[in-house]
Amino acid sequence: MTRYIKKPIPVEAFQYDGDLVNRYGKPYVPQWFMKEFNKKNAYFDSICENESPYELFIKTLEGSMHVSVGDYVIKGIHGEIYPCKKEIFEESYDKVEE
Repeated sequence: MTRYIKKPIPVEAFQYDGDLVNRYGKPYVPQWFMKEFNKKNAYFDSICENESPYELFIKTLEGSMHVSVGDYVIKGIHGEIYPCKKEIFEESYDKVEE
């Protein structure tokens, strides 16, 4: 079997804390995410029919994906956005000191 190693590709990401704006209504997540949110590529909806739409979802090539509090939201190398569980993100990525 041939083995491969993933190329080191820097990505931009932030950890979702359950909100996108501060108490004054000003976004504190990256501008690239708010651009995708405004284009409806990320949106709030409910998981169950009887609940208010307060859960975050992201449209991906695989369909809409739920973003849980604590997940990371990643901007890929082609500008695509997708969620990643905290444990997987922390095992896969190291912070780049600039």
